[in-house]
Amino acid sequence: MLAEAMGALAVAGSTALVSAAATDGWQMVKHGFGRLFGRGDQTRTAAVEERLERTRAVVEAAGPQNERVRLEQQAAWTARLEDLLSDYPEAADELRALVEQVAEATGTRSAGHVVQYTVVSDQAQQAVQGHGQQTNVFGSRA
Repeated sequence: MLAEAMGALAVAGSTALVSAAATDGWQMVKHGFGRLFGRGDQTRTAAVEERLERTRAVVEAAGPQNERVRLEQQAAWTARLEDLLSDYPEAADELRALVEQVAEATGTRSAGHVVQYTVVSDQAQQAVQGHGQQTNVFGSRA
């Protein structure tokens, strides 16, 4: 699998994980990611589940309005998932299935790729985020 695709999969996994941290489906998510990272080693699985619980505590303590904390946790888990996929490329299918399970369990299924075109005039400004990455530049055309 291309490195770019592995990176995108790692981002999808970390997004699913952090998004699920404050949901009722957390136990399923924690055990799923614990198994994924543990790779059959019970000691490693337990250590990862402990780290996942710390992530959940940080996310819950920050509250739903603190996006910075969520993004920091997501970045940390993205790096961990990228390392895992680099060491165990065969884990990609397992991660993909886990992301799908998390989406089903937490109701966080994405609408997919969204493209939005807006036209504004005069002093109007518009910035609407559906899903994904967005860049806005406001100012004169001069």
